Amino acid sequence: MPSRRALHALLLAAVVAPLVAAPLVPRVAHAAGVEDAVAELQREWETIRYQAPPAEREKRFEALAARAHKVSEAHPGRSEPLVWEGIIVSSWAGERGGLGALGLVKQAKALYEEAIRIDGDVLDGSAYNSLGVLYYKVPGWPVGFGDKAKAKELLQKALALNPKGIDPNFFYGEYLIETKQPDQAVAYLERAIQAPPRPGRQVADAGRREEARALLEKAKSK
Repeated sequence: MPSRRALHALLLAAVVAPLVAAPLVPRVAHAAGVEDAVAELQREWETIRYQAPPAEREKRFEALAARAHKVSEAHPGRSEPLVWEGIIVSSWAGERGGLGALGLVKQAKALYEEAIRIDGDVLDGSAYNSLGVLYYKVPGWPVGFGDKAKAKELLQKALALNPKGIDPNFFYGEYLIETKQPDQAVAYLERAIQAPPRPGRQVADAGRREEARALLEKAKSK
């Protein structure tokens, strides 16, 4: 069984849900409502992930997960909130660590799978990417559901949908390092560092680039 320290090392980032008897509103207005709600969750996630003191992150992610679930419930049939609820729950699991995180990880997995069932291509394949991260970070049977082959399949789907994106390149690079292929990781990490900026995602982009630089240094040192 993996040690508590190994389980605590789960980095479940990134790269973060339906209203009974929802009022009848114009489709465009409803879509704008989903996008605004998701953008708010996104901004709060990156503030916690990259700017909040480490001691505050677990509680803040827990509170944000509750908010994200309400957004998911308010917009049934939309995959975007499910993806971000999953990202937030995964991040909460990463901060909690230990065996207590496994239940949250399984919850995030179910959210990503539901998002993929509705529309796997949404948010440039973020659900595939995030689910792939879980599959290579989580321990395998009998403790968890980790599966490196499944992780590779999902991460490559995300890359095919967003080949220049910062997150799919970063996480595929990290996957290659985790699976002892550092030489192959270099190109993906360099691509992540050079990825085009995402509108309104300056904080997340800056934080992810720093992580990519650190991993690139690690890959080149092996």
